[in-house]
Amino acid sequence: MSNTPDPDISYIIEMAWDDETSFDAIRAQTGLLEKEVIAIMRREMKPSSFRMWRKRVTGRKTKHAKNKESKIKTLDN
Repeated sequence: MSNTPDPDISYIIEMAWDDETSFDAIRAQTGLLEKEVIAIMRREMKPSSFRMWRKRVTGRKTKHAKNKESKIKTLDN
């Protein structure tokens, strides 16, 4: 068994950390629901890193495509 992380898990974590990648985009690319992404993050990260990530993404408009779209429309008008 290797200590090398699964490339798919690494990619999911990378997308989850990215402020501009919404949970809807993650779902479109991986088929994972938001709660499944959260479970992966909880399992794969140190507890303090997970708490920091959750604090960052909780309520963040860019992590939810519907909110992101309404923000973009507001800026365009």
